Amino acid sequence: MTQKPTDMPAEPRVSVILPTYNRGWIIDRAVESVLDQDYADLELIVVDDGSTDNTSGLLSTFKDRITVIRQANRGVSAARNAGIRAATGQLIALLDSDDTWLPGKVTAQVAFFSTNPDARVCQTEEIWIRNGVRVNPGKRHRKEAGMIFERSLALCLVSPSAVMMRKSLLDEVGLFDEALPACEDYDLWLRIAWKHPTHLIDRPLIVKRGGHDDQLSRMPELDKYRIQSIARLLDSDVLSAGQGEAARTMLTTKCAIYAQGCRKRGRVGEAQQYEQLAGRYQKGERAQ
Repeated sequence: MTQKPTDMPAEPRVSVILPTYNRGWIIDRAVESVLDQDYADLELIVVDDGSTDNTSGLLSTFKDRITVIRQANRGVSAARNAGIRAATGQLIALLDSDDTWLPGKVTAQVAFFSTNPDARVCQTEEIWIRNGVRVNPGKRHRKEAGMIFERSLALCLVSPSAVMMRKSLLDEVGLFDEALPACEDYDLWLRIAWKHPTHLIDRPLIVKRGGHDDQLSRMPELDKYRIQSIARLLDSDVLSAGQGEAARTMLTTKCAIYAQGCRKRGRVGEAQQYEQLAGRYQKGERAQ
């Protein structure tokens, strides 16, 4: 008979962390999609990261059905981390304020963890909406289960809104990097994926919306932050030989692309900096 891990009782509490900033135009849909879930032991922690619109008033209408943490604007990583630190659940689920969950999402993931006691993190499939129109993700965004570290180096293959993980996993690998203005999720998933398999429930249980102007993924020069994440992992000496080779190859590729973009914009000094960085890692050296 399979034994359940000690950090997850028969009916584990699920803590949902929902960061938001000036999303009064859509935040109520995200909140309602959590409250409409059919799982009983669930807490929703909304972290208002210094909103200046009508977000506060909208959240107040939910009264004691949610927990609201308000803080000065410090970015999505700090907001998520504040929610995680306040969480009382054994399982942590994330939801971005422009996304929504479909019915049964929490129940399906809790059931997965119950029947897979060694699993640390799982995500679900998703429906993509761009500018109000449903679209199909390209092949490069295709989700896979298992050890996805090498594939994840090119781009983020894990959607925060689709994830549920054991809180103990975050105790092990750490929280989101608050120094990263973007690609903070890419950074965390790499820190997880080099060591742990990412499991997949092959059913769309979230709606992922995009195309609006305030998305972090629309920020320019995102590869700069991905390069930083890869370099830190290489410097940590935790990767296997194969993982290290894949990481160095991807870092070199991203440095070349980023340097080319810098040169086109007249930032020759910055271009040289990233070309030199790639050269050091190709030689097996570290960042200076």
